[in-house]
Amino acid sequence: MQLKWLDDFIALASERSYTRAAELRHVTHPAFGRRIRALEAWAGTALVEPGSGPVRLTPAGESFLETAQQLTHNLTQSHEELQTIAGRHARTVTLATGRTLARTVVADWLVRVRGLLNEGELHIVTGSLAETVDALQRGDADFSVLFHHPALVVPLDARQYLHATLASDKLVPLSQAHASGEPRYRFGDGGATPYVAYARSLALGRLVEDHLAHHPEAPRLRRLMECDSPDAHHEYVLKGLGMSWLPWSLAHADVKKGRLARAGDKHMDIRFDVRVYRPKRRLSPFAEAMWAQLVNRQL
Repeated sequence: MQLKWLDDFIALASERSYTRAAELRHVTHPAFGRRIRALEAWAGTALVEPGSGPVRLTPAGESFLETAQQLTHNLTQSHEELQTIAGRHARTVTLATGRTLARTVVADWLVRVRGLLNEGELHIVTGSLAETVDALQRGDADFSVLFHHPALVVPLDARQYLHATLASDKLVPLSQAHASGEPRYRFGDGGATPYVAYARSLALGRLVEDHLAHHPEAPRLRRLMECDSPDAHHEYVLKGLGMSWLPWSLAHADVKKGRLARAGDKHMDIRFDVRVYRPKRRLSPFAEAMWAQLVNRQL
């Protein structure tokens, strides 16, 4: 039995919908269903009533729900106690974020709080949006730095977590620039524009997909490739392989140098915020000092 199945089952019992629970757990609907069936196979009995409509638990499922909730609570509490005993929380802060944010917004933040770094050790771990959220929920991270946009679902309950806005950024449609400063690829220049797409597993990919799906003047694009590395996107665009929506914080220096140019007008930009999240419970003195300095900077 895998521990993540317990969290899946708790989410399903709470949402009463496979679709909403799968979205909350950042997995596809079919994969989520397989995990619930695997939990039932381990239990040796049905935990969910068959049929359409709102999900209902079987009597065995109702009984097991309380056990699952207690188990996850106890494991989280034990994990925190073990870390406290080891002294980790007293000297170390863990920040979970995405690869692009670690290179841009988080780097700028660290410059502002570097005077505190002599008081302890900061661990920065990178992953997908789902992995970053999970790290905070499991107690493996003190802070999570995430993209914030209406198109992104961040399942962090406001009753349990605080947040502050670190920065505002935007995705800008960019192309390699000719020596004249004109873009190599521009929307509407005869036919579909060659396009380097983000993998949908990335938050940036979901932002671009939502933008293209809802924008009344979405350009015609010819999808050349898909990649899950924003840094690679940046390099591909610089080499003239196609255009892509790049974070302004990552690409503005190349625009200023004339290496990149806009493939579309400003109305095709995608604006978003970057937020840092933390639990409401008391953190270590080192973590609380970092948070206090961060919040003061935002005032």
